[in-house]
Amino acid sequence: MIIDAKDMHYTELAKLVRDCEEPSITIRNCCGQRYIAAGVRGKKIDIEGTPGNALGAYLDGCEINVFGSAQDATGDTMNKGTIRVYGNCGDGAGYGMRGGKMFIKGDVGYRAGIHMKAYKDAVPVIVVGGKTGSFLGEYQAGGLIVVLGLTEDDRPVTGEFCGTGMHGGKIALRTSEIPAGLPPQVNARRATQEDMEEITPFVREFCETFGVPESAALSGGFMVLTPNTANPYKSHYTHH
Repeated sequence: MIIDAKDMHYTELAKLVRDCEEPSITIRNCCGQRYIAAGVRGKKIDIEGTPGNALGAYLDGCEINVFGSAQDATGDTMNKGTIRVYGNCGDGAGYGMRGGKMFIKGDVGYRAGIHMKAYKDAVPVIVVGGKTGSFLGEYQAGGLIVVLGLTEDDRPVTGEFCGTGMHGGKIALRTSEIPAGLPPQVNARRATQEDMEEITPFVREFCETFGVPESAALSGGFMVLTPNTANPYKSHYTHH
């Protein structure tokens, strides 16, 4: 099914996608329509243009390809499936993500991966090819975030306050420097061989998707951030 979304209200577009019985959908001339594929499963959706906030929110098993950039809250609370963004992504990418994979070729804004969590075999993964804003992985409780920093500018790979409130999961940054403003409740260390065995398959999938050389994406070493169990956030709270 091909949908021309030019001048289409977001509610009409969301309904067309939700009710479509065909397994494959192409959306053309997308321009800011929100909630595309929210809670949808079992479909392949190609989007030409720029979808609005909450693309793939509560996604339950779709393949979404965005041939452009995406706005805020992409993959909000998604359960499973794959979202690929061939441009940049706004704030809050993967907010509360509970499963599935998200690959973003360019940069993302603030608070990517906030409240990410994992349960048994449901382990969410976000791979960012560019750089991220501040508060990456804020309150992260599970899952894996990989930031490759391939954007060619002088900014650090991530902004300040990375991992604030982090109490689970792992963040891997392709850099040799400890992020600025890292809280004491987060440990930073060089990636081990075991870390790289976990990271590399997802980086390879990113490279295959976007045509990025593996030599560039895996060069230079990684810093890995994990919760500091010796200085947990629970010490900040009063228990009755």
